[in-house]
Amino acid sequence: MKFYDRKREIEILQEIEELSSEYAQMTMMVGRRRIGKTTLLKNAFVKTPVLYFFVGRKNEVLLCEEFVNEVEIKLHETLGQFTSFSQLFKVIMQLSKRLNFTLIIDEFQEFRNLNPSVFSDMQNIWDSIKEESKINLVLCGSIYSMMKQIFENAKEPLYGRVTSRIHLKPFDMSTLKEILHDYHPRYTSEDLLAFYMITGGVAKYIEQLVVRKAFTKDKMLKTVLSEGSYFLEEGRDVLIEEFGRDYTNYFSVLSL
Repeated sequence: MKFYDRKREIEILQEIEELSSEYAQMTMMVGRRRIGKTTLLKNAFVKTPVLYFFVGRKNEVLLCEEFVNEVEIKLHETLGQFTSFSQLFKVIMQLSKRLNFTLIIDEFQEFRNLNPSVFSDMQNIWDSIKEESKINLVLCGSIYSMMKQIFENAKEPLYGRVTSRIHLKPFDMSTLKEILHDYHPRYTSEDLLAFYMITGGVAKYIEQLVVRKAFTKDKMLKTVLSEGSYFLEEGRDVLIEEFGRDYTNYFSVLSL
């Protein structure tokens, strides 16, 4: 599926990228799961090398190995070995004194489960090096409640550090019309309504229908409700991810 819309967001991100050539930038991007944050970020930056770190649920040492490999490939710098992300982040910030590059840390909120001390360590490193740095740092997350806590709670270490905030929203109706027209020019009002109601403008859900060539109301419903459908468990998965260990309480309320 081709890349749609996001012109305003790309414009903002490229303006930030331009600023980072002189002043360190820290951008927080938040948006619900499957909205297209990662795809947007990978398409937005054109003037700087882009490092992409994904914070998976694995051992911190293994994550550091992956991140070091990314730095060595993209920046052609030999870094060595690290046992903590904080150590690695300090070295990356030191590198940014002489190199202008973009660092995307995806699912940033996962550090809260992996090693919560990362936030205070990053604050100290950022505060001590940012004046000499030329880094374009983008911290991206899909769990809105956790990202809001990390960056907007006055008691948290990273409060007040971000220079820009982007809340990525679903595609609007004009974009949905464009997508449906590209794949099914003779769509009906019912087709468009079903397309909107099923996807809500969420990029991943749209992609699922496009891949299965489900462009009419009947085909969309068949795709969504068929055995093994991607959509059948998605609501549950979103609630579990958003509410963590408390999700059972919310499931009980919904059941009642």
